[in-house]
Amino acid sequence: MVASVVASVHLFEPLTVRDETFANRIVVAPMCQYSAVNGIVQDWHLQHYGSLVASGPGMVVIEATAVEPEGRITPACLGLYSDECEVAFAHLVRTIKHFGNAKIAVQIGHAGRKASTQRPWEGRGPLSAAGGAWQTIGPSAIPFDADWPIPAEIGAYDLDRLRHAFAEAAARADRAGLDAVEVHAAHGYLLHQFLSPLANHRKDVYGGSLDGRMRFPLEVIRAVRRTWPAGKPLGIRISATDWVEGGFSVDEAVVFVAACKAEGVDYVCVSSGGMAPNAKVPVGPGYQVDLAARIRRETGILTRAVGMIAGARQAETILAKGQADLVALGRAFLHDPRWVWHAAETLGVSAPYPPQYLRAQPKLWEGAKLLD
Repeated sequence: MVASVVASVHLFEPLTVRDETFANRIVVAPMCQYSAVNGIVQDWHLQHYGSLVASGPGMVVIEATAVEPEGRITPACLGLYSDECEVAFAHLVRTIKHFGNAKIAVQIGHAGRKASTQRPWEGRGPLSAAGGAWQTIGPSAIPFDADWPIPAEIGAYDLDRLRHAFAEAAARADRAGLDAVEVHAAHGYLLHQFLSPLANHRKDVYGGSLDGRMRFPLEVIRAVRRTWPAGKPLGIRISATDWVEGGFSVDEAVVFVAACKAEGVDYVCVSSGGMAPNAKVPVGPGYQVDLAARIRRETGILTRAVGMIAGARQAETILAKGQADLVALGRAFLHDPRWVWHAAETLGVSAPYPPQYLRAQPKLWEGAKLLD
């Protein structure tokens, strides 16, 4: 693949993190496909991720992937907790790397009290017993909502088991050929549940003050960093605010991210919300960018912005203003899997095309002038 870039266009500048160099600052955000079988990659994932890699982003992040079966959001979510899962992941990574030079990351996590649910197009709510529901867990026995099941409070044995499960998933990711790992501590899932006073009412050393609430997530980070190769990037995704009075706040997020950085985390993806069903989230264009900008400014960590970033000029402005080091797009890529090519055209630079698709470049195809 050949790409010619203009230095003044920040979106297409390369970025080196540890031993890995991203060709540009464009990231395909992790987006659950709810298409796995027993946690195992299926053909849908091959076409989905292969198509996205072919358009030339700097990084593609494979969707939320559970570190144990009970950590899946739905029965159709991916996992990295068995040999079968690992073999299928390795096949996926080998296959899609043929289609482009994107670095391939995986987001590992545990859904905690938000596990055991239906797929979105089947209702989103908790599974019924007849539908295969399993016992969920959480830092405290507090359900996500009034009509959700009460999770079992995590005990000392569970803490040890979960630390090991995260580290083992990272080891499997390395053997499967992944270039980066992201720890999922956002959107109301298990590690976020520990961080938030809304879900964590523990009276032991893992609750109470921020130091207590972030103790277990930091232990997980430490275990993953020890397992994950030193030359490969480690990221974390956080919800910088619960958008609820008395919940996890951006002030606390700054402290937590600084602690993650000290444990060897290389970058943070700054999202928000997901902890409380009644949260008033001010969704709009770039609505989480200011959160990312503050965390970047106050911690100095590499920061990725996400949240209704859709246009090339919008993404370029975020980087040019120093609000983030990378931008992640989700639904924009579902809408237009060739987003990278079209962003390059808008910004006046050349994007990497697979040689099989070169004849579709506007400069080589007169039909491009006919497109609406």
